Amino acid sequence: MLKSRLNPSWAIAIAILISLASCDVSKDVVYFTTSKETAVPESGYHLKIKRDDLLSINVITGDQASAIPFNIPTPVGSSTQGGYAQGTPPPPGYLVNQNGDIEFPMIGTVHLEGLTRDQAVDTLTNRLKPFVKYPTIIMRILNFKVTVLGEVKSPGTFTIPNERITVLEAIGIAGDLLITGIRTNVLVIREENGLRKEYRMDLTKSDIFNSPAFYLKQNDVIYVEPNRSKRNASTINPNTASLIISSVSILLSFTILFKN
Repeated sequence: MLKSRLNPSWAIAIAILISLASCDVSKDVVYFTTSKETAVPESGYHLKIKRDDLLSINVITGDQASAIPFNIPTPVGSSTQGGYAQGTPPPPGYLVNQNGDIEFPMIGTVHLEGLTRDQAVDTLTNRLKPFVKYPTIIMRILNFKVTVLGEVKSPGTFTIPNERITVLEAIGIAGDLLITGIRTNVLVIREENGLRKEYRMDLTKSDIFNSPAFYLKQNDVIYVEPNRSKRNASTINPNTASLIISSVSILLSFTILFKN
């Protein structure tokens, strides 16, 4: 008799818990739940050169012999293509020092910090004209990287070859968020003008496309917080949890036995 009364109660309780859990999960893990159209501004991304950037600068001209002093030889076996990888050393280049300058052959000190790529190319082109006729300059940032930490499948630091990446692409490179990651409060940490700034994003809403941190900049850090269940689980000793579960099971068994 007792079993027949207990089983429906347990079944109802379990069904309610599963239903509540399902509603909560569907609300928290689905991306872009808002349906409104969002325009992405064309001019919303302006990459600027920063301190510690490693620049690849190639000078091309009709008389290539005159450009040799300005081009760093590429070591045999090295690649200038880069990639979404960790631990791959970049090829040699010009390092932007703490004053925002590079030291360029025959020209000397050139200040590039804070300039866009086009502005930096124009600056170098004007400085090169006394030495090279009609120079064409190709410039890239060799150590453009972002770091993704927290509740993602493959956290780490990733080198970005095309110098243009969104927070969604970075999370994708890291294998997407785990089910235990909070999607409504993703943090982007960025250093600008000597100050550390923090931006918060809700990946479940489409207005993230208008965030100033949607397009990442070099050395940005993305952090995905663990949800409450993951935080609580990390504070419980596995041995203690096993002991508690065993004790509760024994108490329930004795309770049912005595009632029978």
